[in-house]
Amino acid sequence: MKSMIKNYIKIAWRNLIKNKAFSIINTLGLTIGITVCAMIFLFIAHQFSVDKFHRQGDRIYRVMRGFDRSKERAPYLSVPYASALLTDYPNDIKKAVRVLPTNGLFSFGNTAFNEKKLFIADTDFFELFSFPLVKGNPQNVLKNPTSVVLTEKTAKKYFGNDNPIGKVLQLDKNRQLTVTGIAQDPPINSHLDFDLVIPLTNYINEDSFKAWENNNLFTYILLNEHKDPKQLENQLPQFMDRHMKTVSSTMGLHFDLALTPLHDIYFEPHSAFDSAKHGDKKVVYIFLSIAILILVIACINFMNLSTIRAVDRSKEVGLRKVLGAQRFQLTGQFIGESILLTSISCIFAMCLLQLSMPLYSQLLGYTLTVPWNSWPIYIFLLAVIFIVGILAGSYPALYLSTFPPIQALKGKLRLGKSGALFRHVLVVFQFSISILLIIGTLIITKQMKYVKEKGLGYNDQQSVVVPIDNEEFYHNLRTFKNELSTSSDIASVSFMSGEPGGFFDSHTFEVEGQHDEKWKSRTEFTDFDYVRTLGLKIIAGRNFSTQYPTDSTSAVLINRTAASLLGFTPDQAIGKSIKNTIRDQSKRAIIGVVDDFNFLSLKENMDALVISPSDDLRVAVVRLNTTDFPAALKTIKAAFGKVAPLYPFEYSFLDQKFDTMYKTDIRQQRILSLFSGLAIFIACLGLYGLASFTAAKRNKEIGIRKVLGASVSGVTTLLSRDFIKPVLIALIIASPIAWIAMNKWLEDFAYRIDIQWWMFVLAGLLTIGIALVTVSWQAIRAAVANPVDSLRDE
Repeated sequence: MKSMIKNYIKIAWRNLIKNKAFSIINTLGLTIGITVCAMIFLFIAHQFSVDKFHRQGDRIYRVMRGFDRSKERAPYLSVPYASALLTDYPNDIKKAVRVLPTNGLFSFGNTAFNEKKLFIADTDFFELFSFPLVKGNPQNVLKNPTSVVLTEKTAKKYFGNDNPIGKVLQLDKNRQLTVTGIAQDPPINSHLDFDLVIPLTNYINEDSFKAWENNNLFTYILLNEHKDPKQLENQLPQFMDRHMKTVSSTMGLHFDLALTPLHDIYFEPHSAFDSAKHGDKKVVYIFLSIAILILVIACINFMNLSTIRAVDRSKEVGLRKVLGAQRFQLTGQFIGESILLTSISCIFAMCLLQLSMPLYSQLLGYTLTVPWNSWPIYIFLLAVIFIVGILAGSYPALYLSTFPPIQALKGKLRLGKSGALFRHVLVVFQFSISILLIIGTLIITKQMKYVKEKGLGYNDQQSVVVPIDNEEFYHNLRTFKNELSTSSDIASVSFMSGEPGGFFDSHTFEVEGQHDEKWKSRTEFTDFDYVRTLGLKIIAGRNFSTQYPTDSTSAVLINRTAASLLGFTPDQAIGKSIKNTIRDQSKRAIIGVVDDFNFLSLKENMDALVISPSDDLRVAVVRLNTTDFPAALKTIKAAFGKVAPLYPFEYSFLDQKFDTMYKTDIRQQRILSLFSGLAIFIACLGLYGLASFTAAKRNKEIGIRKVLGASVSGVTTLLSRDFIKPVLIALIIASPIAWIAMNKWLEDFAYRIDIQWWMFVLAGLLTIGIALVTVSWQAIRAAVANPVDSLRDE
């Protein structure tokens, strides 16, 4: 047995060396296929590993808030919820930890940074979550209100290689915090990402933290062992009646709570305003499908090329059978050769994977590394070797092992029509996959182009967005605006609760003529320059004006959709009274209606919007009056420096919101384009191999045709025609599948393109063109060869 296996390996290696073209085509195809599969394996492994490292993770839940029995839930609660839950359910809940993601200016000496990943959390944050501490005790590291825990990266940023424990950082110029602990940098497979953590006890007594309706932080609970979360969830309606009945009645909303397991948070539906990391299971399954399809294409190459070489190996098979080889031994030999080739390809694939990881991480938007020190990657590689080896080698092995030995030894063996038909079926399947990916890429690219170029209803050009993220800036907004008003480079300035694509909360309103029914609408809180700065169009009534001082407290604007949903024409809406049940003590009048503009993502339908003057301001939008952006930015920076000198000047351009809002879709488009290209390349490798062997097998036929007067173009067309038919059949098969799949993908967009016939035609022409280029090279070589050489032995 040992000698037989050694002999099989030796013969397999000789076959690989002898048939270099066959070996290179198969190795290259399998190498690329396994590399792509490994990339997607790493992506999927990362996606499903999020938050799995927490020791108590199976008992941790995030409390979610819903309203009006909507399926959409928000992850933000107010501060009182946690204490009330612990008090009301002491036998069910062991811990309740609140986490407020925010930002703050931290300084040490002359070093200052506006930290964007600051967590204000309860003192047992590090007891609940398994974020390892390099220095400090999880039980008391946040006990002192003046303490701060830094990550290793943050500690190095402020203190270099010095020991940070005991050092004092200043927060927002008015709070001294002592470093009491150093945490390891949060892993990328955590939905929580922080650089600093400070105790919530610093703020717990502030009035804004006492209100039940001030929802701005995450609340996590740890259930006692063997407690059923569903049982607790069923009791939460009574909890809301006890604590939120008055607030609900005032707002005209019905609130409820639900529990999301920690391990499910990453994949739960989320809004753009959820600061935690989130993924999309649909994308995971799409990537998994692509990996399988590309690997199948590579396996088909092996099967096709192995069966077409069957005649060349028929004498070897016949001789082995005469010498007593059994069918299972022959099958084992050929599958072994397949596994050997797959193993070699796997080695090359791992080298290629390591080299391509930086580019792949860039495409994904976060850093992934190959975990060479963990066993799952090796289990994956072994599984790929054996699954692909057996899948790719099974049909050729069974096919070759059935040869009649007499015919094989006499050299009279022919492949037959059934073998040719099977190869064509495999080629059709290959190119169906390739065309499917090409059509998907075309439609995704077209949709993203449409979204980017669609008229949004507001002017997003030459507009700078400056976040209002510190008290100094907030309290000196008027000074900032006055400074900029003196510059000819600045057209206008407006402060608002959210720029288009930013934050737009839903509030309830009492509206005249609505029969005392509460009405829900998106809200925008702003100043009088909102319409002018965004370039909105007033279609009825008037804009806010300083000529009417009462506008700041008794006037609102609404959009066209709001008027329509209220049952008014724009003109009819003017003068109607409206009251925000959450914020206003008295009614306001609708003084104007603006035309609809896309203040939300284009994945959402146009919604009602109420625009009110208010002090709930979170961003400044500065409209420029020049194309000299450096000079204008210098002016804005100088004005910002006068009102908030210690804070770094941070800004973005309003037209960059597209990239932020659709970054996941853009990444999907790029990755799908890359994988589609690789799928086509692997399929063309197989086509090139088939064309090479077909041309070689029809060598004498071509020689006879040329002697009888056939032209080079005629012979080229003859050889190419047989390979174009499968591509056309593949187009017919792939088109309806692509149409169904892409319609499903487009359902995520409220504004979408129509899938048109030319997209399928273009995909088909591209594929046919690539196939023709691939096949024609071999066809032309065969056509221009000297017929004397091919007919010499006749």
